[in-house]
Amino acid sequence: MKVALVYDWLDSWGGAERVLLEFNRLFPQAPIYTSLYQPKRADFAKKFPKIEVSFLQKLSSFGHRFLAPLMPLAFENFDFTDFDLVISVSSFAAKGVITKPPTKHVCYLLTPTRFLWFPNQYQGKKFPKIVNNYLKTWDKIASQRPDKIITISGTVQKRCQEIYQRPSRVIYPPVNNKFSPPVKRGRKANFFLIVSRLERQKRVDLAIRAFNDLGWPLIIIGIGSQEKRLKRLAKKNIRFLGKVSDQKLIGYYQKAQAVIFPQEEDFGLVALEALACQTPVIAFRAGGAVEIVKEGQTGLFFTPQNSQSLKEALLKFPKNDYNKDNFYFDRKRFNQKTFTSSWKELISDYVNG
Repeated sequence: MKVALVYDWLDSWGGAERVLLEFNRLFPQAPIYTSLYQPKRADFAKKFPKIEVSFLQKLSSFGHRFLAPLMPLAFENFDFTDFDLVISVSSFAAKGVITKPPTKHVCYLLTPTRFLWFPNQYQGKKFPKIVNNYLKTWDKIASQRPDKIITISGTVQKRCQEIYQRPSRVIYPPVNNKFSPPVKRGRKANFFLIVSRLERQKRVDLAIRAFNDLGWPLIIIGIGSQEKRLKRLAKKNIRFLGKVSDQKLIGYYQKAQAVIFPQEEDFGLVALEALACQTPVIAFRAGGAVEIVKEGQTGLFFTPQNSQSLKEALLKFPKNDYNKDNFYFDRKRFNQKTFTSSWKELISDYVNG
């Protein structure tokens, strides 16, 4: 069976890209089709045997946000005639590829398009109303093209039904096995941790304000367009480490008192990685986090989404003694084996059946 993978753009690294690599692990011979590719910002993509880019590659220096109005045409121009199965991993336009019988198209939906349907959460580039309305219309049309939609969480499943009127099945993204190292007993270090792309919608600024007030040590791992602004905002108790290797990241996960998760996510792979390392999560009570974190067992929630609420949650957090006897992370529910078997079963029953 010939399989092709489709992804919106290859120009960054984060949780969605970790999920994409799971499909590379499942289908190592599958090429990946994408709107644009920036090798320096997405060096992980070298693992794919072939990368097919659209005509937007010539404009890739402008970035995917600026090029969004041209994305529909870019993905509609790809030809998948030679493939038996197309799997789109999408939060925008990749789901809108056009396939012909007998090629099957299964979409792994990361979320209905954020900047169109959740503008209060998305703080990126804004488009004129006429462009926004065109993209909304196209997005709804594109959502009907996959033969089947799989969603990454119950949160996204509900959005898919409400916005696209499409039923879907949930298959949770897995936490990579390397994020389940042997548990280290003993006291944690004295810092808290954020692992995130440094973009406005991630609300790292909210956490910085809370830790500025408390004066507690906070380590921030990640890069993004807001890095300079966030560094100006932060006091000396807050350190920015940029991008680190997975090996170092695991060490920080294991040593941290807790991972701070101030944003609303469609799923939340960082929270999953932290729990796999036996580190609790302090999260905004919304989105995928409520499906991952068990309050009082593996973390705490705060609401509303502001620095004062987070600060109050932090003051309640019992340092060095967070339910050691009660901490339970359901590895089977979120592991690579479960993810692999779920997709193999799906393909066997639906595509081959």
